[in-house]
Amino acid sequence: MLAGLGISFEVMVRPVNEDTPPGMKAEAAALLLSERKALAFNDILMEERVLLITADTVVCLDDRLLGKPSKAAEAVAMLKELSGQKHRVITGVTLRSSRRNVSFAANTDVFFKQLEMDEIRYYVDHYKPFDKAGAYGIQEWIGYTGVARIEGSFYNVMGLPLQRLYEELRKF
Repeated sequence: MLAGLGISFEVMVRPVNEDTPPGMKAEAAALLLSERKALAFNDILMEERVLLITADTVVCLDDRLLGKPSKAAEAVAMLKELSGQKHRVITGVTLRSSRRNVSFAANTDVFFKQLEMDEIRYYVDHYKPFDKAGAYGIQEWIGYTGVARIEGSFYNVMGLPLQRLYEELRKF
């Protein structure tokens, strides 16, 4: 997605605790996780020309965070809950350099059609969405067949609100 914006980048991954305090609001959780990821790279920010972009996406159904499922049964249960419902996808993004630090969040409402159990099982069996908050990726089969509509940024649901990121980078 960053390449589509014409941005040269390098992907770096470091372990970060993705637990959030019980009862934390979804937007605060997304920002907390994005900021934790940024803190994990403090050592590289000493270089003058480094711009760090970190992000984390959470899924919220009725003010309840849906994390990443650890097994098929959890993924099926999450998708059953999302079936026929509206839920919110929130991505927290942090931009850091040696001189500045800016964080923001983007929100998108996603509306699933009523999913059949065979659709849910097919998706979980074939796409193994265990690394995805809410147990789905909108850019995969379930997004093609199960998402009735969205209100907000499609790219936010994929994990990076590109239009907002572009505007924030221009200001940064």
